[in-house]
Amino acid sequence: MNKAITDGVVLMPPEFGAGLGVWARGDGVPGSDTYQSIATAAFVPADQDFGGCLELQKTQSVQKIRYMGETPLLPGCYLRVTARVKAVAGNLPAVRIAGWAGAAGGGHVNGLTEVGPATTITNYGEVVEVSAIIGAGNRTGVDMVWGVQPIYGHFGLDLTGPNGGIVRVDDIVIEDVTEVFLRNMLSIVDVRDFGAIGDGSANDSAAFEAADAAANGRRVLVSAGTYRLIQSVTFESRVTFEGSVIMPDNAILSLTKDFNLPTYIDAFGGDEELAFKKAVQSLMNNADHESLDMGGRRVSVTAPIDVHAAVNNRPTYAQRRVIRNGQLRAESTGNWAPTVVTSQARYAANDRFKLTNVTNIANVPVGALVEGSGVGREIYVRSKNVAAQEVTLSQPLSDAVGTQNYTFTRFKYLLDFSGFARLDQLALEDIEFQCAEEASGVLLAPLGTIMQIRDCTFNRPGHRGITSHGEGCQGMLIDHCQFISAEGGALTQNRTSVAINTNANDVKIRNCRASQFRHFAVVSGAHSVIAGNHFFQGDDSSNGLRSAGIVLCLRACNASITGNYIDNTFIEWTNEREPEPDFSGGFGFAGLSITDNVFLSSNVAPWFSFIVVKPYGADQFVNGLNVSGNTFRCVGATMNRVERVDTSFAPLDFNRLKKIFFSGNTYHNIEYGAENPLVVAHSQNTHETVWEVEGGPRLPFNGYAKDVDAVVLRGRLRNSANVSRFDNPHVEVLQGPGKDVVHLTFSTPVRGDVNVTIRAD
Repeated sequence: MNKAITDGVVLMPPEFGAGLGVWARGDGVPGSDTYQSIATAAFVPADQDFGGCLELQKTQSVQKIRYMGETPLLPGCYLRVTARVKAVAGNLPAVRIAGWAGAAGGGHVNGLTEVGPATTITNYGEVVEVSAIIGAGNRTGVDMVWGVQPIYGHFGLDLTGPNGGIVRVDDIVIEDVTEVFLRNMLSIVDVRDFGAIGDGSANDSAAFEAADAAANGRRVLVSAGTYRLIQSVTFESRVTFEGSVIMPDNAILSLTKDFNLPTYIDAFGGDEELAFKKAVQSLMNNADHESLDMGGRRVSVTAPIDVHAAVNNRPTYAQRRVIRNGQLRAESTGNWAPTVVTSQARYAANDRFKLTNVTNIANVPVGALVEGSGVGREIYVRSKNVAAQEVTLSQPLSDAVGTQNYTFTRFKYLLDFSGFARLDQLALEDIEFQCAEEASGVLLAPLGTIMQIRDCTFNRPGHRGITSHGEGCQGMLIDHCQFISAEGGALTQNRTSVAINTNANDVKIRNCRASQFRHFAVVSGAHSVIAGNHFFQGDDSSNGLRSAGIVLCLRACNASITGNYIDNTFIEWTNEREPEPDFSGGFGFAGLSITDNVFLSSNVAPWFSFIVVKPYGADQFVNGLNVSGNTFRCVGATMNRVERVDTSFAPLDFNRLKKIFFSGNTYHNIEYGAENPLVVAHSQNTHETVWEVEGGPRLPFNGYAKDVDAVVLRGRLRNSANVSRFDNPHVEVLQGPGKDVVHLTFSTPVRGDVNVTIRAD
C-alpha cells in the first residue's frame, strides 16, 4: 500500500531549488522564520554529490530545518523521512530527522517523540544518510510513535553539536513505507496502527474501536502483545488474535462477526475458563447473536462457574439465548467439595415454605440441599433473609413441625445460574458436562420459564445432574440427554446422586437415558410429561433393593408417564410436600397416567413393585389413575404384583378409590396381574343360593371389591334337578374379611358359569 500512488496523497516536500521560503528555521508552523535571503544559507545548484542542495552554516545549538507544508498523517500509514548530509568546512555536527506533531485546529500534540536517532559526521565530504519512520503504531522499526491524535506533521532535520560548521543538505525525501509493516494479505487492519500499545498497562480501548471503525469489511488483527481494555469494546469486523486482551470483569468484549468460543479463547490468551465467562457475558448483553457456539472445545473448569457473576449487570434475562457444542470438564483443584453447614431452625405448618429462627444463617448457602427429620427428598434453600433469620425453602417439609437441627449441603456445579433473580428461555445444547465424580452439572435460577436442556451428557456427576432450587424449572424441556452415574458399582441402597429434580409445573423430560442413580427424577410440580426415556437402577445383588426412578411428590400431580423403558426401578407417588399430610380436602392422589411403558426387573425380591403409592398421612385415597398398555416383566424371579401401597406412614383408604383403570397390560412372571375393571370368570360347581366371587389380589393394590359393572352368564343356570333356571341375581360388594369378595344372590340354589366385572373404585 502506498497512499501517494493509490490515493494521490502528496507527501514529498518541494526541492530546495524551488525556493527556500517554505523551509523554516523553527518548527515549521505558520509565521516561522525561513532560510530565504539570509547570509548563512544558500541554494547550491550543482554539488558533485547532490546536484541542487542547501548549504548553511550552523549557528544555533539545535539548527532546525522544517518543511512548512502540512504532511498528512493517515491512520495505518507509516512515513519515512530521509536526508543526506555532508560537512564542507568547520566543526563537524551531528544530524537527525525531526518533526513537529500537529493536531486538528493547528495545535501541537505534546508528549511525543519528535526526533529520530542522531548520526555524527566524522569526515569532510563524506555523505551521511539519516532516516526515521513516523507512524501511529508502536511497532518494531518505528522511531516516532505518534498514535492517532496528530493528523499532520512538519518534517525535516536537526543539526546538533558544535556551531560554526558548514554543511550541505540534499533534497529531503518523505515516502509511504506502510508496506514494510503489512502482511501479505492486505485485507488486515492492525490495532497497533491505530495507537494500540499492547504493553498490558496502557488503555487500548480507543485504538481497538478505531481499528474496527476503519476496517470497512477488512479483518482486524490484534498483533502480538497484551492489550488492556478498560472499557467495553465491540468489534463489528472480523478479528484475529495473535496477542491477547485483559479486561475488568464488568467490561464486555463483543465479537459480533466471530462470536464463538475458540475466538474468545484466543482473545484471552488461551484461558478457556475466562474466555467462556466473557463469551457468555457478551451473549447476554448483545442482540447481535442468540447463541454461543463452543466450537467443540473442551473447557477445563477449575471452580464452579457463577454465570451471574460473569453477567453481573443483569439480574434477570428473558431473551432466548443458546450455549451449544462443547464440553465443560471439572479439574481436580479442590474447589468442588460441598459446603456443609449445620443450623438449628424452627418450622411451622402455617408458614410452610419458611424456616425461622435459623442460627448461623449467614453461613447457610442459597441453593443448599436441606436435610433433617421430616424433610422430603430434594428440598433446597431458595433464598435467605439474614436480618430476619429466615430461610425460604423450595418445597414444604412433610413432618417437621417444631425446632430441630438441619444440615445444609451446597453442591458445586459446573454451571451455576442461582445468582440470577430470574432467567427465561435459556437453552443448553449438545454440551458434555464432564463432572469427574467431583462437580455437579447445572443449578438453575430460582425463577424462570422454558429452560431447555437437550442433547447434553452429564457424565459422572459427583452429586447432582440438574438441580432446581426454586421455580426456574417452570415449563423446562429436557430432551435427548444422557445421565451417567459415578455410582454404577455401588449397591442401590448406597447411592446418593440424583439426575434431575423439579419444583414447578409443566416440565417435559423426553427421550433421555440415565443409569444407576439414586433417583432419575424427583418431580414436585404438576402437569409433567415423562416420555420415551430409558432409566435403570439395578445392581448385582440377589434379591436386591431398588430405589425409585421417578418420585412424584404431589398428590394431584396430573402427570403423564408414557413410552419409557423403566429398568430395575419403579415409580413412587407420594405426598411428601405436605406439612400436615393427613387428608383434609382436595382430590387426593389424582391425575396420573402410566401408559405404554416397558417395565423390567431382574433378581429382585418378590415384594418389589413397579408402581408404589406412599401416603405420608392418614385417609388418603387415589382419585384418577390410568395404567394401561404397559409390559411388566420380571427376569430370574417372580414378583407378587406390579403395584402396591407403601404403608410406612399410613395405608390408603380403599373405600374411597375413584377412577382407577388398569387395562391392556401384559404381565410376565407376575403372580397377580392387576385389572380394573376386573373380569372374573367364576364357575359355581355346587348348587348355592349365594355365590362367592373373589376379586382378591388381582384388584389394584389388593384393594376392595367396591362395585360390579356387569354379570354375564356363560351358559345355563341349573337347579339340583338339572332344570334350567332363568334368574337374575342381585349383587353384594365388599364381602369377605378382605372386602375383596362379591356375593351373587339367586332366588333358589343353582349352579353354572358366570363372568363378573368387578371394580375397586
